[in-house]
Amino acid sequence: MSSEAKVAGHYGQGRLEELILGAVAREGKDPENLTAGDLAAVDEFHVGGLEATQDLARQMELRAGMRLLDVGSGIGGPARYFAGEHGCRVTGIDLTEEFVRVAGNLTKRTKLDGLAEFRQGSALEMPFEQGAFDGAYMIHVGMNIADKAGIFREVRRVVKAEAVFTIFDIMSTADGRAGAGRAEAGAIRYPVPWALSEETSFVGTREEYREALQKAGFEVVRERGRAAFGIEFTERVVARMAQGGAPGLGLHLLMGEKTPIMIGNILAMMKEGVLEPVELQARAV
Repeated sequence: MSSEAKVAGHYGQGRLEELILGAVAREGKDPENLTAGDLAAVDEFHVGGLEATQDLARQMELRAGMRLLDVGSGIGGPARYFAGEHGCRVTGIDLTEEFVRVAGNLTKRTKLDGLAEFRQGSALEMPFEQGAFDGAYMIHVGMNIADKAGIFREVRRVVKAEAVFTIFDIMSTADGRAGAGRAEAGAIRYPVPWALSEETSFVGTREEYREALQKAGFEVVRERGRAAFGIEFTERVVARMAQGGAPGLGLHLLMGEKTPIMIGNILAMMKEGVLEPVELQARAV
């Protein structure tokens, strides 16, 4: 089985849409008349959730009508946010067939299907024409991709010159401390949200991202570590779970019964300085 197939299998649940709509109904919302905000607790599947997405938006040079590529779009939370709040025309691509199907159906329920669409496929070989997009972003996706140089080359192919490519990923704080096949990979404690073991975990360093972006034809123009923010946000999540268990609508619908362990591992490793959430912005040259 290929690495991509294993990654897609990690995320597929089989009953995800049913679980989400059931949780929505139990919270007193109408599944047939949802807003993007109604789903933020489950579809902003990254450290910082909607807060982090809003922070990214302020840096992305967004404008109504721009064509925006979502690399590894999951079930579509950020895509719906950028479409609904900023009027962008977003196209998402994701490996996991179930995620793509659920993303499309939830987007219809939020009446945003005229602005956001989703395709199943590999980000290493995207079915888009050269220069098709005005900008691109990737949120908590690179940890599942070994060939970062390859994905960045492909993103560069499909965006226009001067386009901004925004990345928000979990990164290793030191060379050689993370990634499948490296002796030091034990520094990461599994499970984590993106992987149950090092087999599908390819966490890179800031330096590796910078080098791969530059080789692909991007100039890195902004970089920000988000460790303090990530720790504070995740501590709040852990505290809520400790007080009242998992919320009806939450990330446990995506990650399953190991959710508390996964979140606890991420929090511990951010506090220890093993991992950090990092924003990078690069401009196509």
